[in-house]
Amino acid sequence: MTDPSAAENIAADGIHPFRIEGVPVRGRLVRLSTTLDRVLSHHDYPAPVADLLAEAMVLTVMLANAIKFDGVFIFETRGDGPVRLIVVDITSEGTLRATVQVDIERLEAVLGNAALAQAPVPRLIGAGQLLFTVDQGPETERYQGIVELDGATLADCAHNYFRRSEQIETAIMLVADAAGPEGRHAGGLMVQRMPADDDALREGVDDDAWRRSFVLMSSATRDELLDPALAPCDLLYRLFHEDGVWAYDPRALRFACRCSRERIEAMLQALPRDEIETMKQDDQVEVTCEFCGQMEIFDDAAIEALHAA
Repeated sequence: MTDPSAAENIAADGIHPFRIEGVPVRGRLVRLSTTLDRVLSHHDYPAPVADLLAEAMVLTVMLANAIKFDGVFIFETRGDGPVRLIVVDITSEGTLRATVQVDIERLEAVLGNAALAQAPVPRLIGAGQLLFTVDQGPETERYQGIVELDGATLADCAHNYFRRSEQIETAIMLVADAAGPEGRHAGGLMVQRMPADDDALREGVDDDAWRRSFVLMSSATRDELLDPALAPCDLLYRLFHEDGVWAYDPRALRFACRCSRERIEAMLQALPRDEIETMKQDDQVEVTCEFCGQMEIFDDAAIEALHAA
């Protein structure tokens, strides 16, 4: 028997794969709540930046779930705008973490601009690149995909990536709300037209079937994607019941950071001693994780011990 509390957690923080019956269309519904709150609690990002990061987290979950890997999937944006860097990574076990590097002075110059809501990518990230990396450990070669940021929103940029690099027809919706009494919520929906030789789906479906799936997906409202009281399966049925929809087992998502004192020690051991000296403040080195805010302090004795090891 399924634990009701576990099912509720997956509904709030999980990915829900599905397919449309009889047509080569697969999709993913993503919801984030507690995981999103945990990520944002470690930082004080302005609202537009928090929204952008929330959408990036949802998109990362979607993209990672579309491939098979055993390790870490890393999503990055690098641009010349106020938001210089976004990094989101997800492990094959479903743990998420994320961070943003922001130039606050430049950000303040664009806040309040009416065009920001319609075009957050060019206004916040600017010109730059979208990067996807699959890291399956030291014994394997990293896979990385790089495309130019092209679009007004992250969903637009993802559309262009799939069209140019993967050549898979894809439609994506990404939404995020402001912090409220029950925390923040983010959600997203993606449908993809799969290759006709996918033996799990019927071949020979015409373009009308794909367009119909796209239109049905697009009928989802912002409130439906964010509403924690609307069960994911109920939303999928509401959208696609006329054609039939099959939901696969959902996967739970949660926040977890992989930083550790041991990793920081290894990093410091690899640095020249004179470089470590330049990092000192008040005769000690302080290293803070950009993802979770955990601080590790190394005094002279600890640094001597590292170099003596």
